[in-house]
Amino acid sequence: MKLSIRKGDLVEVISGDDKGRQGKVLGVDRKKGRLLIEGINMVKRHERPRGTTKPGGIIDKPAYINRSNAMLVCPKCSRPSRVTWQNRGEKRIRICKSCGGEIPS
Repeated sequence: MKLSIRKGDLVEVISGDDKGRQGKVLGVDRKKGRLLIEGINMVKRHERPRGTTKPGGIIDKPAYINRSNAMLVCPKCSRPSRVTWQNRGEKRIRICKSCGGEIPS
């Protein structure tokens, strides 16, 4: 599955409980089309202590959301926008549909 969102991108949630919030993408599951976003869709997990560095207890961690519920935020115009692809030589780059600016990979 092709995704225009990559790890490290800034995205905005466009539907669900966290609608309107922005966060950095921590992980992408290309097979299932899901995104792991920092501070979004937080769930509580019970974890066992793992030595002295990781204490146990109930911790909050982000859970995956569907890619259709998040939209890439353009770094140039700072708005959520759609993405188009363009070939420049041997490279394929992402272009913001709103302002036409290049989105770095």
